[in-house]
Amino acid sequence: MSAFKGLKPILYGGREVWPLVEGGKGVAATNHMSSGAWAAAGGIGTVSAVNADSYDAEGKIVPQVYDALTRRERHEQLIQYAIDGAVEQVKRAHEISGGNGAININVLWEMGGAQAVLEGVLEQTKGLVTGVTCGAGMPYKLSEIAARFNVHYLPIVSSGRAFRALWKRAYHKVPELLGAVVYEDPWLAGGHNGLSNAEDPRKPEDPYPRVKALRDVMRAEGIADTVPIVMAGGVWALREWDNWIDNPELGSIAFQFGTRPLLTEESPIPQGWKDHLRKLEPGDVLLHRFSPTGFYSSAVRNPFLRALEARSERQIPYSKVAAGEHTVQLDVGVKGKNFWVTPNDLDRARAWFSAGYTHALRTPDDTVVFVTPDERGEIQQDQKDCMGCLSHCGFSSWKDHDDYTTGRLADPRSFCIQKTLQDIAHGGDLDKNLMFAGHAAYRFKQDPFYSNNFTPTVKQLVERILTGD
Repeated sequence: MSAFKGLKPILYGGREVWPLVEGGKGVAATNHMSSGAWAAAGGIGTVSAVNADSYDAEGKIVPQVYDALTRRERHEQLIQYAIDGAVEQVKRAHEISGGNGAININVLWEMGGAQAVLEGVLEQTKGLVTGVTCGAGMPYKLSEIAARFNVHYLPIVSSGRAFRALWKRAYHKVPELLGAVVYEDPWLAGGHNGLSNAEDPRKPEDPYPRVKALRDVMRAEGIADTVPIVMAGGVWALREWDNWIDNPELGSIAFQFGTRPLLTEESPIPQGWKDHLRKLEPGDVLLHRFSPTGFYSSAVRNPFLRALEARSERQIPYSKVAAGEHTVQLDVGVKGKNFWVTPNDLDRARAWFSAGYTHALRTPDDTVVFVTPDERGEIQQDQKDCMGCLSHCGFSSWKDHDDYTTGRLADPRSFCIQKTLQDIAHGGDLDKNLMFAGHAAYRFKQDPFYSNNFTPTVKQLVERILTGD
């Protein structure tokens, strides 16, 4: 079929594919059905290899149960589940693709045991995976692993500076397998993103100059213009990017769609989540910093996120001795006398205590947050149940190497990300879990393509995207 503005296929992994990439969405929000169908439609489908689902003999999802006694043993269980699940997903996706398009896998470098998972999956899927997309952290070892298994690697960055650091330190040794560089817009993308301390979360920047700067870095390092930059985050309709297509300033450009494939027949997310996407208004997706990874991330501002916002507002600083304005002792919510606070904060604390927030939990930043007895119970239980899903977790103080602790106090302002993402993806309460989405998700409600409750197949969505809409 002819495509919008003469959009042409690109050569990737030795075959022609549309420069349309399915975003690989975290825990079970992208699976073999969605990515296999995306590849079958001629694009690059992305299986999420982050704690992917496995199936039993009857085809039912195998629940991930962590029954080992220690965190380290549960972490080993998690790695095994992750490898088994991703291998299964890749094999099924490849079958659905019918040999069309390409299948990538997506991993977060910050996930617990990332390297072991990635190597375990690639070991068992030789010839089925074309490339590995990887972000959330600085994945220096990505090129070396890709070289060992002869697959392309596609680092996810949000600035030319980040790519230059990766290239200089490691990637220049394996230039021939660099499949593409994914520019993920830190203000618009769903899920975790790479907003740095130099950037203001409240002041989005136009992606064009940032992507041009990335291409300039790539050119300076001798990388050919035929290696695509994948624009990710906020991409809805190609006609809004027509000055990017075939633009000599930018070189080869591909587009990643993360949010739109959520609302397709093949998308594995529960029906309630799909229905909710149709109701979102502009501003309903919040860029926040509650994630235990320490990264900014974007999710629907549902009661779960609002409760985290409220919890952080019930927070006061303390010192262990009377000093400066900290002249009075906190007498509610804490045991012991070495919590000195300001008189004003003491009044606030007493008001929260009277309202039922009777427990003050210490944070790593010398503050306390006030929570209900139920909240305290849930926080402490979740911290106890930690299975090491991240390389460093602010919520539980887990670290996946050396002495297995970050050495910091566990942070009650955060949450167990593994628990909530598994729960929402498998039919849990939409109000009580983290619901990742990109900032363009409100467009489902506005786009006539989705009117009268229409849900496209992936094939219909890709055909629609190719028209420019």
